Amino acid sequence: MLNSLNAGVSGLQQFQSQIDLIGNNIANVNTTGFKSARVNFADTFVEAMSGPGMADASSSFGSGVVTDGVMTSFKGGSITATENITDLAIENGQGFFTVIDPETEASYATRSGNFKVNEQGFLVTNQGFRVQGTLGDGQAVGNLLFRDDAAIRGGFDPGNANFIGTEVTGDGRILMLFDDGASYQGGQIRLKEFVAPQELTKLGHNLYGNLDAASPTDPDGSIPGTGNTGVIRSRALESSNVDLTGEFSNLIVAQRAFQANARMITGGDQMMQEIVALKR
Repeated sequence: MLNSLNAGVSGLQQFQSQIDLIGNNIANVNTTGFKSARVNFADTFVEAMSGPGMADASSSFGSGVVTDGVMTSFKGGSITATENITDLAIENGQGFFTVIDPETEASYATRSGNFKVNEQGFLVTNQGFRVQGTLGDGQAVGNLLFRDDAAIRGGFDPGNANFIGTEVTGDGRILMLFDDGASYQGGQIRLKEFVAPQELTKLGHNLYGNLDAASPTDPDGSIPGTGNTGVIRSRALESSNVDLTGEFSNLIVAQRAFQANARMITGGDQMMQEIVALKR
């Protein structure tokens, strides 16, 4: 009797968690680069029952349900065109941008490419975290510049030409453009691909942590277009991969399951009332 009540309570708790997760997915339907998640359930330990009248020498009864984990779907979202050169989307791949907090040197991964250029000329997130890649035409990995700088020119001599802007290619190269038609490679964005992306931890602000546990295939990142990283599309953003139709369908199922578990608790309570009444 009490076991059924406990099972019903565990069902209420876990389906409430599922409804909360579905609500978070729906709330982020317009969040750039957001990845939806789902709850996996598992039955709890069973209680062995034995005695006369049992079909077998022993039988077992479950004691409810628990959350077995939250799985994130890393399926790509749709690509939306913009007019901003610093808006970058990863297309047809599972790569992530790598950004570093300049104050703590902590590294994070993100699929949200709504970057901007700060006052020092670095390509950064809205929180000021600097996008990583190789400098110049293949120098060391570091903070990517989005402006002309003598330190990354290599053997390029602009002469009397004026710097007019940048362009980002599909393989992540950042080209510095001049008004005489000349250009040089100021850097190249690197994308990280992970062997175990489910180990990534959501930290808010479209950032993921726990990168080492997710086992990046290359610690310094890979050139876009190699492996399964995908290519970079400039002047575009990746939309959320939330499927509203599926989420509302899952919400209805979770609501009905919540109601069913509540009814089970009510039924167990009524049976206990009948047992107490037998003593009168």
